[in-house]
Parts: sequence; structure tokens; C-alpha cells
Amino acid sequence: MNIDWQGRGWDRGLRGIAFDGETVFIAASDELFAYTPDFKRLGSWRNRYLKHCHEICRHERTIFMTSTGFDSILGFDLATRTFSFGLHVTAEGDDFAGRSFDPEFEGGPAPSNALHLNNVHCATGGMHLSGLRTGGLLAYNGRDLKRWASLPAGVHNARPFRDGVLFNDTEADVVRFASPGGERHFVVPRFAEDQLTGVSAEDTQLARQAFARGLCVIDEDTIACGSSPSTLSIHSFKPGVDSRMATLSHDVRNAIHGLEVWPFGW
Repeated sequence: MNIDWQGRGWDRGLRGIAFDGETVFIAASDELFAYTPDFKRLGSWRNRYLKHCHEICRHERTIFMTSTGFDSILGFDLATRTFSFGLHVTAEGDDFAGRSFDPEFEGGPAPSNALHLNNVHCATGGMHLSGLRTGGLLAYNGRDLKRWASLPAGVHNARPFRDGVLFNDTEADVVRFASPGGERHFVVPRFAEDQLTGVSAEDTQLARQAFARGLCVIDEDTIACGSSPSTLSIHSFKPGVDSRMATLSHDVRNAIHGLEVWPFGW
């Protein structure tokens, strides 16, 4: 109840979501929360290197978190309930470097938002991460950090999908899938100006409609995407299947952030 819901982003609101067994993990800017499936709070954890967290991802027994304010990825050990992994990402010319650090101790990176890391996706074989200014989807194999695919500036939620990469092309107002075999994109929903609320000269400098944010894979043919104002869209790659949309609010200041498939039934 101490979260300030007024305004936009940064230290306000909730970000990524992930599940582990019967526990729901949700990230705020600088804190990781744990809940039961009916949202009874189980606990929360902070770390000196967690700031402006965006997306999170559970892989095996670790929750990986983007610490945007430190250009870093943090790992939260689900067995010990401690922050056990740190990777500081820097650009070095056209290449990237990842330096490991222990987030439980001093000596880690200084605050930095040069790359604006906003997404991490882990699977067997490696970690993929991206940000507004990474210019691509990066791959980390535990030793080296390499560009895995080139991407336009300003992307969110980039991840491998099928034989290519799936991402919110936020600057172009589309959700895009690109692969060696071609490209497919879905247009982000827009609304008539008289339908929008929360519109003021001050707010429109910080928030806009059709801002693509939040993305998850439902199955190999179906994806769910988020956008502002608070809209969920479901798209199918199967021919002839129409997209579906649900809008929770027309307040342009409110945007979807993280999306995951709810595993507990209804």
C-alpha cells in the first residue's frame, strides 16, 4: 500500500512478473515482492544494485532481473532468498562486455543507465538481454557477451522465438517478429483522442498512447502484447485468425509492463 500509483514509471508502479511453484514474484523499481496466487504478501527483498528494475525472468532456481539503473542483470536465488548473481554490461565500441560481481557486497558497478537494459530471457544454453540502446539482442553464455541479433533502437521485450527474434518495436508502434525467412508484424492499437483520459500538457511530455511494452509467448503460434493505455492484445501467427484486444483503462499515463501466462487456473 506504500506504492505511489500517481504519475509515470521510475520509482512508481510494478514491473516484471514471474512464477515459481505456488509463488508469484513481482518487481517494483527497487524491490522484489513475493505473493501467494491470491496476492497475500509472503515477503520482499531489496539490494543496493537493484534500481529501476524492468522485466524479470525465472530460470531453474534463479530469478533474473534487469537493474536498469545500474546497466546490470541481477540473479535472486530462490533457495537461499539472496541476490547471488550480478552482471554489469558495458558497450565497448561496437562490442559489449559483461563483468561479473557479487551483489551482496560492495565493489559492484556505479549507477549507470547508458544502455537502458529492460529485458532478460533465460533458457538452457544461455541468457539473452536487450535494452533501448543496445542496438541488438545480446547473448551471454556464462563467459562471453555477444550480439546475437541486430535490432532497431528503442525496443522492449526482445527474445528468441522460433527461428528468429520477437520484440516490441516501440518506436515504430508495432510488435515485430524477424527471422531469416522473413518478417511479420502486428500494429499496436490506437484510440481516438476523445477516448483518452489523463491527458495534459505535462503528461504528454512523458506518456503517449500505443507505447508497446510487455510481451509473452502463449504457445508457438500465439503471443500476448501490452501497450498504453493499459491494453492487452493477443495475436496469432496462424492464417485467418483475428487478433483480440482488451482495454483495462483509457488513462494514457497507465501502461502495461510485464506479461506472463497465469499458471494457476481461474
